[in-house]
Amino acid sequence: MIDTSAFQGKKAAYYTLGCKLNFSETSTFGQTLAQMGVLPAGKGEQADLCLINTCSVTDVADHKCRQMIRRMIRQHPNAFVVVTGCYAQLEPQEVSAIDGVDLVLGADEKGRLVECLSERWSERMTTGCAQGATVMRAAGKAKDIKSFAPSCSRGNRTRYFLKVQDGCNYFCTYCTIPFARGLSRNPTIESLVWQTRQAAAEGGREVVLTGVNIGDFGQTTGEQFIDLVRALDQVDGIERFRISSLEPDLLSDELIAFCAQSRAFMPHFHIPLQSGSDAVLRLMHRRYDRALFAHKVAEIKRLMPDAFIGVDVMVGTRGETPELFDECYDFLKELDVTQLHVFPYSERPGTAALKIPYVVAEEEKHRRSKLLLALSDEKTRLFYARHRGQQAEVLFERASRGRAMHGFTRNYIRVELPASQSREEFDNQLLQVRLGDFNHDQTALKAEVI
Repeated sequence: MIDTSAFQGKKAAYYTLGCKLNFSETSTFGQTLAQMGVLPAGKGEQADLCLINTCSVTDVADHKCRQMIRRMIRQHPNAFVVVTGCYAQLEPQEVSAIDGVDLVLGADEKGRLVECLSERWSERMTTGCAQGATVMRAAGKAKDIKSFAPSCSRGNRTRYFLKVQDGCNYFCTYCTIPFARGLSRNPTIESLVWQTRQAAAEGGREVVLTGVNIGDFGQTTGEQFIDLVRALDQVDGIERFRISSLEPDLLSDELIAFCAQSRAFMPHFHIPLQSGSDAVLRLMHRRYDRALFAHKVAEIKRLMPDAFIGVDVMVGTRGETPELFDECYDFLKELDVTQLHVFPYSERPGTAALKIPYVVAEEEKHRRSKLLLALSDEKTRLFYARHRGQQAEVLFERASRGRAMHGFTRNYIRVELPASQSREEFDNQLLQVRLGDFNHDQTALKAEVI
């Protein structure tokens, strides 16, 4: 039995970098520490414990992680500092070399947060000063990362984030995620249904399914993702489910058809494309071509004409000549999608992409990113504009002080309420609104409650 009495009344500060999966895990860390008597540090308060959950998808992400770790240490100079996440797994020595870091937890070890923290905390309290960081991580090979840390939490948000899967078996040439999170693994459908029922009992109305490659669900248990979706659709109390991201080769026509007629799965999809050039997709070792991707988009739109479709696109990867980028741009311009998540390729040590000879200059990556972002803005504005004047059901979220209350329609249009209509009791409520004009920066539609 671990003695957690030393943590009673302590204050903790948290920071998450990266994806929704990281946010879900950080929220669960916060819940775990709260059960030990640790309170969240308020704005301007000095924390006794800082936890930073890191990302390592690009070298820019690595840089941001180092910046945030140092900033948290400056803001909370006497705090016990824990760093976990992908950057901690891939570069533990870099993290541990930062003065002020006490504990570095890798992918396998973060599930033992309480045990690892208690042990190291006692050492520091006994000596009265930091003795350098303790590094706890898996051996470094993807196959050695075995554990699955469950997570279903909302933190300070309205929506719950349910972790249904972790790791990846795909090993795309540009990506380090399998090395950071291990191979694909998952809990049982039964356990995920139980967690979702708990979220409903706590008042949750919407749940977002998160993971690294969630369409690959079932590698551990022999189950299938479509079976998980069917089971979750039956959970009373949860009125909305969203699927955070699905690889196109794992987005079956059967799943699309089910979502089109389901009780609670929303007409909202996020599908990683990465490139609209078949030649580049082959260099990336992606498992589909653009014809398959176009078919999935067309099938979604055939069954759900108003569905929101977000797409990941990488620009400037090795081998992407100007002609191949033009192919990508032209393909995306004609594709009936709503929004592009554009990010420049970043060279990652140890990846197979480094063997590809053609290198795109940084300024050219920036130019290509700007072109695709402008295309994305155009598509999103047109999608939003088609819905002006319509009625819609919106799940509202509590607004930060001084900001407009906002929420999302079933098909993920962001909606803002004027201050005169905003009410604290609207938080986590599904309300009928009439959609109006764009807000001042064209990131949402203004609305009035009917």
